[in-house]
Amino acid sequence: MQKYIDSYDFSGKKAIVRVDFNVPLDENFNITDDTRIRAAMPTLKKVLAGGGSVIIMSHLGRPKKVDPKFSLKHIVAHVSECLGVPVAFAEDCQKADAEVAALKSGEALLLENLRFYAEEEGKPRGLAEDASEEEKQAAKAAVKESQKAFVAKLASYADCYINDAFGTAHRAHASTALIAKYFPEDKMFGYLMEGEIKAIDNVLKNARRPFTAIIGGSKVSSKLAVLKNLVGKVDNLIIGGGMGYTFIKAQGGSIGNSLHEDELIPDALEILAEAKAKGVNISLSVETRVADDFSNDANTQLVPSHEIPEGWEGVDAGPKSLENWKKIIMDSKTILWNGPVGVFEMPAFAKGTLQIAQDLAEATENGSYTLVGGGDSVAAVTRMGYADKVSYVSTGGGAMLEAIEGKVLPGIAAIQE
Repeated sequence: MQKYIDSYDFSGKKAIVRVDFNVPLDENFNITDDTRIRAAMPTLKKVLAGGGSVIIMSHLGRPKKVDPKFSLKHIVAHVSECLGVPVAFAEDCQKADAEVAALKSGEALLLENLRFYAEEEGKPRGLAEDASEEEKQAAKAAVKESQKAFVAKLASYADCYINDAFGTAHRAHASTALIAKYFPEDKMFGYLMEGEIKAIDNVLKNARRPFTAIIGGSKVSSKLAVLKNLVGKVDNLIIGGGMGYTFIKAQGGSIGNSLHEDELIPDALEILAEAKAKGVNISLSVETRVADDFSNDANTQLVPSHEIPEGWEGVDAGPKSLENWKKIIMDSKTILWNGPVGVFEMPAFAKGTLQIAQDLAEATENGSYTLVGGGDSVAAVTRMGYADKVSYVSTGGGAMLEAIEGKVLPGIAAIQE
């Protein structure tokens, strides 16, 4: 039975909290962006303020074995600073009984990287490249069996479980989905997860109309399921970035050397046909900034999006496209944005993406609900100083994409069931 963090009595209880502290570190193990750590603080502080203690668990990177460079000990000092109390550290997430027993109300403990164990992800490691299918299946079964003990040990540390790691909510891992069953009456979402779920519901279930989705990025293949799910939900679908050229070519346009996926032209035509049948307005780029080389210093020109010359490739949305899209955005009451509309990594081709960020900030100010998710989209609103000028910025790119696809996320289902 799901409980809510605001109504739960943490007095004298130990809470094991799954957070996403998978933060970037430089060569000297300094944190270069602590956004994820700061995002978890309201939940952790709520437990401590309520008279409880916290056992914090997270992964860092993708280690295939115990590797000191992926140790969470590198972030203990900063977590302590953010939390406002000294954070103890357990060097092995499976052998932390003594550290847990020593925890008093108002104290915190950080467990070592969960992914030092194959059981966290439930996938076998160290298999020979020429392993037979039989050997692979046996190894998988062995990990699944030992995973039960792994989860039970983590659960034994605490009286209640909180999932506040939206970035891993789409993974059915030990610490995000399996552990919840040990706390049938004492499992809940943290504040970050609650916010993410509410934001997604605001666009997929409770959207005010007109509802517009802006989907960008390089490839249709990475967001095909997203596009197909949204066609049945939105009033306007703006398709930009590299994926737009597959749609333009599908309509008979000349796209020069622009990025595209010929094998997905049938899917693009299917989406266009379904949109027409459902009265959904699909807006593609009508004017493109093209370059003669994939370089920030390349020669560029503006051309109609369906008349890109050979030897040139689309790198950013042109002013006429941005003008069309701004009109749609300003007329919308709910706007979802995922993915850049140009080669955002290169300053010369970031104008379109930054313009979308600015438009969303303006729409928000006018009363629209705006949800931004995905690495480059988040980077754009952050770089422009607009992160606090849109309604919600999602912390989980992959998890948000799967939610938009209409999938049930294991980390969410485990708390709700």
